[in-house]
Amino acid sequence: MPDLSFRLSRALARGRADKGVPRNRAEVLVALLRKRAEAHRLGMDERERSLRDQITWSLPIETEPADAD
Repeated sequence: MPDLSFRLSRALARGRADKGVPRNRAEVLVALLRKRAEAHRLGMDERERSLRDQITWSLPIETEPADAD
């Protein structure tokens, strides 16, 4: 039995390697959009609303450069 639990823990560790840590803002947005779509599909209105707020907050904000005149 210890052999089975050892193999299971190694499989889980290998499956998690480098996953779950977004490399950039675009990956964060993609994950949030997928989660929001799933919440919408399942009728989870409160969760979808929360995800919409997170999506809005995580969008990049571009400002116009000030005039150098």
